[in-house]
Amino acid sequence: MAREINHLIGGKSVTGKSGRFGDIYNPNTGEVQARVALATRDEVSQAIMNASEAFPAWSMMNPQRRARVMFEFKRLLEANINELAELLSAEHGKVVADSRGDVQRGIDVVEFACGIPHLQKGEYTEGAGPGIDVYSMRQPLGVVAGITPFNFPAMIPCWMAAVAIACGNTFILKPSEKDPSVPMRLGELLLEAGAPEGVLNVVNGDKVAVDAILTHPEVRAVSFVGSSDIAQYVYATGTAHGKRVQAMGGAKNHGIIMPDCNMEQAVKDIVGAAYGSAGERCMALPVAVTVGKKTGDEFVERMVDAARNLKVGVSTDADAHYGPVVSAAHKAKVESYIQMGVDEGADLVLDGRGLKLQGNENGYFIGPNLFDNVKPTMQSYKEEIFGPVLQVVRAETLEEAAALPSNHQYGNGCAIFTSNGRAAREFAAQVNVGMVGVNVPIPVPVSYHTFGGWKRSAFGDTNQHGPEGVRFWTKIKTVTQRWPEGDIGDQAFIIPTMG
Repeated sequence: MAREINHLIGGKSVTGKSGRFGDIYNPNTGEVQARVALATRDEVSQAIMNASEAFPAWSMMNPQRRARVMFEFKRLLEANINELAELLSAEHGKVVADSRGDVQRGIDVVEFACGIPHLQKGEYTEGAGPGIDVYSMRQPLGVVAGITPFNFPAMIPCWMAAVAIACGNTFILKPSEKDPSVPMRLGELLLEAGAPEGVLNVVNGDKVAVDAILTHPEVRAVSFVGSSDIAQYVYATGTAHGKRVQAMGGAKNHGIIMPDCNMEQAVKDIVGAAYGSAGERCMALPVAVTVGKKTGDEFVERMVDAARNLKVGVSTDADAHYGPVVSAAHKAKVESYIQMGVDEGADLVLDGRGLKLQGNENGYFIGPNLFDNVKPTMQSYKEEIFGPVLQVVRAETLEEAAALPSNHQYGNGCAIFTSNGRAAREFAAQVNVGMVGVNVPIPVPVSYHTFGGWKRSAFGDTNQHGPEGVRFWTKIKTVTQRWPEGDIGDQAFIIPTMG
């Protein structure tokens, strides 16, 4: 019988009661390896009530002590990184090296959250008026929630939960039902690190669980990462029920290839950015915009050679550059977009469909795909494919090239490859997207900066992690105080001992 994954509520494993389950597949073989319980509204409410009960004591704990829990959580994540990476690969399909990077990027944000005593400090003005001082404090919101996607089941839960919990909130995590084992393990490790029961609850489920979170009156804020249509739904529903919401959606990131770039380096960077993790990254680089015919011809020629040399293999193959996509349904969706591009008239110069690995013929593998002469009017260009597909759009000038990411419905990130500092500076300042790389193909900011896109890549006005994350998970209280004159007398002053 397949292994069963349930819920983590109030610090304990809780068996699902809905009678509904989702199958968890091994993407390498196509076989069912486990099943996950899908929560009812009542089960979600139970988790929220546990979090609500845990909130007063956790929020009143001084930030140094909350930071100590984060330090221990970081240590445990580092000690268990190989276990987490292997577990992640078994359900997601990305190669173990990629999975280890997934966990490490989560650890980086936990490390940032260790600085919460400093990060959560307010402001102070002495003498704002005669005998009047003004100060502010950042206080936690209460019970908050994160709804996370399948493609980064370690990193994104840490992005959300580590900062929120360090700020003094208690947290409901609803991970993807496609690969829930790592988020469950994160919850167990946080308990082991010393977090009180109920501070982090992990509830597995589908739309029923999502709607229960979005409409429950005790949930004060929700963070989401997923497709843009669902992000828009989460934002609209959550805000309609009085919640603070940040909802990160899809992407179509562009890389501008200038004639003066280091072509060898650019091709090396883009082959990893386009095809790494089978393209299942919201910060992948699925569109290359070449400036000038000579640049385009050279880039396509080199990219064909580079992509053909990529090894697609099972997630445990240390020599594989990437593994299978997450599910049979997603494989079919990606291949339908490839056919769409062909039907629209783009040149499919490298076709990765129909790839079969000996001994793993039922795995969800797709080889590298490369399109040339893609037009901005094509539907396959306008939409997010989320697979190992690179589309080359040709432009004559930098202005024409820069207009493409600026005018696209998505605005997560983009990159420019050039040796011209002035061109790069102007491009970075003017392009209409949230994150920019200069000779950096995947410009995901480090943990102490902040992550977020524009346009249909993000709904809400606050980004994830970094200082923006602290602002999202807290509320400001401002105090204006004046003490009347009086006789202090012989009152003793005792310096308190800080724990």
